[in-house]
Amino acid sequence: MRGRFITFEGGEGSGKSTHAALLAERLAALGLDVVRTREPGGSRGAEIIRHILLSGIAKPLGAETEAMLFAAARDDHVRSVILPALASGKWVVCDRFVDSTRVYQGVLGNVDPKLIRSLERVTVGPAMPDLTVIIDVPASVGLARARRRRAGDAADRYESEAIDFHERLRAAYRALAAEEPARIALVDGRPPRDVVAARIWEIVEQRLAPGRAPAIQGAAP
Repeated sequence: MRGRFITFEGGEGSGKSTHAALLAERLAALGLDVVRTREPGGSRGAEIIRHILLSGIAKPLGAETEAMLFAAARDDHVRSVILPALASGKWVVCDRFVDSTRVYQGVLGNVDPKLIRSLERVTVGPAMPDLTVIIDVPASVGLARARRRRAGDAADRYESEAIDFHERLRAAYRALAAEEPARIALVDGRPPRDVVAARIWEIVEQRLAPGRAPAIQGAAP
């Protein structure tokens, strides 16, 4: 039986990484075998490309080149991590996936949507998420959180963009959620962490019924 694939999306400092980890822990507590991963990265080849992308080295080459680099990283990640896990019945929880490319390179980078979708067809294939959770916070809130998280370290390629970039990013994510409500759930990320986590769990239970999924022998109790 194929496993389930859940992705988390959102702007910088939205809390998606935190909530991806919390959800993975809660699924594992049900006895499910869970793989937690991330993009860009998640596999050996993809992690190399992650460094190139987040360092900003590729930025002068333009958004189309960045989109193709993300696609190359995703292809390695999907083939070596995500598809094998799903085929063996595991639940995969991923911090960012195709919607990040649609928003960052597609909407904000003005890359032709036809190119974005073509890259998806080649790299993702049958590995589209069963559920995508977009954690929504105002740009100013997310950037303030990101600054606290960095604790004085330099901002990465995307955190260093101007506030207008992040406001347009939020609007693009909200538009995606409106376009694909069957797959995407928009969650307010401003309340306390426990409140947000409870809302996410409610959505996962309603849509994917993890409590009725068969546990995998040897998974965490």
